[in-house]
Amino acid sequence: MWDTHSVVFYFYISFVVIGLWGVAQAWLSQTRTETIHPFKAFVHLLAFYLSYLLFPLFFFSLYAGWSGYYSLHEAIFIFVLSCLLIYARFIEPHHVGVKTMQYQLNPDQKMQQPIKIALIADLHIGLFSGHERQLNIIVAKINQQNPDLVVVAGDWTYEPENTLADELAILKQIKAPVYSVNGNHDEQYPGPPIQNLLRHALMVNNVIDIEGQMVEFDEFRLLGVGDLWAGKTDMRYMPDLPQDKPWVLLSHNPDTVDMVPQLPTRPLMLSGHTHGGQVELPWLTNYIMKKVSILGHKKGLYQHENADVFVTVGTGMVGVPFRFRVPPTIDIIELV
Repeated sequence: MWDTHSVVFYFYISFVVIGLWGVAQAWLSQTRTETIHPFKAFVHLLAFYLSYLLFPLFFFSLYAGWSGYYSLHEAIFIFVLSCLLIYARFIEPHHVGVKTMQYQLNPDQKMQQPIKIALIADLHIGLFSGHERQLNIIVAKINQQNPDLVVVAGDWTYEPENTLADELAILKQIKAPVYSVNGNHDEQYPGPPIQNLLRHALMVNNVIDIEGQMVEFDEFRLLGVGDLWAGKTDMRYMPDLPQDKPWVLLSHNPDTVDMVPQLPTRPLMLSGHTHGGQVELPWLTNYIMKKVSILGHKKGLYQHENADVFVTVGTGMVGVPFRFRVPPTIDIIELV
């Protein structure tokens, strides 16, 4: 029963069955998706669901190498490639890490009490990411860190389904206040017109939109800045605001830092947008990143003329349903 011809036959049968299932799932998901390009959404979802074909390919490569159906080099190549793709598709996107950085916001004196800010960005709830399993992990890890506040630096969505408010209900379990600004995908650059859908989803789940607003804390102020690609980043008014405390700015695109005016105390901007490259490959990722961030932001802390900017790699995915060598991350910024 388990001669080579039988194994090959069952391999192709499994390929066909999984392929048909993937096409059906992609079509059904597309019909629930808020998109202005249904065919494009369908193609992206095909990549997401047809990736399950990697599992029979992985097992067949082992058998094909052992039985001699493939040459040893062919079997090793297919085995290694399928392993890498399975890791990038099914493992790393759910391996949410936590990184901590201390930052002295006021160079003249330290905080009377350190402030712990949890920074997340680029959840991209929709085609590829931000589903229940990942959101549960993110919320649990944020609560484990016991932050004083949580800030979300935009790009909540990536052509989400029309049940966005229900998907975000898990956010109510976060034990700290959550402040947010929109990113380019939330503002149709690119993306469908989901502003009202997102606004409602955030409001009913206790997320505070602070775009263009100032939030007072004992030793600093938090200011929400609109998205750069949407043309909502005017900060020329900042010198006219109270300057008796240092500023923390929340803005999706880190290139916005170039528009910060000179202030008495150097502010810290918290951003996302770049995904840290999302898929880290030699040379290719750095080439693509030049188109994502003109100023060369990728991840971590950067110093500019009038402000510092910290860039988180975010938690979601766009373009392709993979993360490789850039795991989703919650950044804890401890103001000291």
